[in-house]
Formats: sequence, structure tokens, C-alpha cells
Amino acid sequence: MSEPFIGEIKIFSYNFAPRGWAFCCGQLLPISQNTALFSILGTTYGGDGRTTFGLPNLKDRAPMHPGNGPGLTSRRLGQLGGVDNVTLSLAQMPSHTHTLTGSNALADTPDAIANTLARATNHYQSNITGSLVPLATESMPPLGGGQSHNNRQPSLALGFCIALVGVYPSRS
Repeated sequence: MSEPFIGEIKIFSYNFAPRGWAFCCGQLLPISQNTALFSILGTTYGGDGRTTFGLPNLKDRAPMHPGNGPGLTSRRLGQLGGVDNVTLSLAQMPSHTHTLTGSNALADTPDAIANTLARATNHYQSNITGSLVPLATESMPPLGGGQSHNNRQPSLALGFCIALVGVYPSRS
């Protein structure tokens, strides 16, 4: 493997950072021991800029390129975004209804052909002979219960590491 650029980030499939690399976990490093890397990163990812600076934090994150594109929101280097869980309000949910009907007639068979609730020990009635009766609106309210749902895309856990030593990248 050729020598990396200082500050280069790579993905590794093992559970340790190789020699000369560190996990991108947002940790603070002393400037005095990492002057070359500090001159590249500055305080973009944290630190006070006098004694410490931060490494990027890619734990539980999906990296994205800074800048913007057609129809996209502008992002700057080091900017965090997104949330792990989202709670939708009724105004954010598409309008929809759930209709459920029941019958006053007795259900005479366990077949669920008509998928209608009926009076008896059977839960479904296959032969609808009586009049259908709408159930109370409270039986199927249009509420989500206020719980959040996970908002993560499908993923595979891999380790992002940043090169602490290597070739200093020249600016062109």
C-alpha cells in the first residue's frame, strides 16, 4: 500500500485502526503532537484551536460531499445533519381512511370471504345477509400514538479511519 496523504479518510473492515491511523470518532487530539494534521483540518471538527483540535465523527453517520447541486441544500465541510428518529404529526401523514364494517347477522361459517365482522364466536362472516353497520370511529382512530420511528437507511457497519501520518498534500 502506498503512503497515504495526511488527513486521508478510508473505510476499513476490521475493528482496529492501523498504525498511523485513528478512528473517525470525533475525538480531540493535541495540536502539539499533530501539527501537520491540524494545519489541514483546523477546528472544522471541534477543539479550541489553541491546544486541541477534533477529528471527524463518522460514528453512526453517512458521509456526504460538501457543496450543493441542483435542487439540493448547500452543505459545508464538517456540518452535521439529519436525525436518527422521527415523529410524524397528523399533518405530515397522507390523508387516508380505514373502513371496517360489521354485520348484525350471525356468522355461519369460519370462511373470511367477505372479511366482515359478524355476531357470533366466529370473527368473520362469509355470507352477508344482514345489513352492514359501521363501527364507532373510536375503534380505528387516525393517530400514530406519538411514537417516533427509526429513520436510518439500510447499512453495514464499517470503520472510518483518518491518516495521522503520511505525505503532506500539496495545494494546487
